[in-house]
Amino acid sequence: MIAAKEDIIGKLRQDILRWEGFRPPKPGEGGSFDLGPVEEAFPNGVFPTGAIHEFISLCPEDTAASAAFIAGLVKTLLGHGGACLWISWSRRIYPPALKLFGVDPDRVVFVDVPLMKDVLWVAEEALKCEGVAAVICETAQMSFMESRRLQLAVECSHVTGFILRKEAHKLTTTACVSRWKITHAPSQLKRGMPGVGFPRWQVELLKVRNGNPGKWTVEWSKRRFNPVIIKKQQIKHLRRYA
Repeated sequence: MIAAKEDIIGKLRQDILRWEGFRPPKPGEGGSFDLGPVEEAFPNGVFPTGAIHEFISLCPEDTAASAAFIAGLVKTLLGHGGACLWISWSRRIYPPALKLFGVDPDRVVFVDVPLMKDVLWVAEEALKCEGVAAVICETAQMSFMESRRLQLAVECSHVTGFILRKEAHKLTTTACVSRWKITHAPSQLKRGMPGVGFPRWQVELLKVRNGNPGKWTVEWSKRRFNPVIIKKQQIKHLRRYA
């Protein structure tokens, strides 16, 4: 009797995770976002699609870093077909730069909304479209009720949504599956080579439903994410230029 109850509870937990976007990988599929230990922080070790992810930024530099990291995620989502909608009221993204992260600008539809108060409504309507691979929404404030409406929309359409909150100095509770903070990290130059290295970010997973928050350094090279293991001697070098 006890074993039967445990089996029922275990199945219910797995069902809840699937409803929230945490679907176990299919045989031979594995993790497709190449996030390594970052992806392992999520239930089943899989980045949740068909869910809403919140990215917070405190300054324009953080916003640029978050947009670049999101573009790397969208690259994988677009690999399954569809298009990406980028919704904002004050767009600063340079479309050709998306090619660096494997995203063809022709696959992105930029929606410029005149009023900031209408951005989340437009995003909600976009998230209801099943043929869309991803929706990126730039906004400043978002209430719990607004985030809940977005989450309900993707639970029906299974579209993945990214909310990029600019200058989010005051954080509120949201219904998003995860909350991220992305900042720039010093790149590593190859010995004897001038210029700059590959883009690097300090990736903080501040909140994740049923998962384990953490902090990592991630580099974008060879058209994919590559988690960086920083050795002690590297840490001393980086502190010198911090």
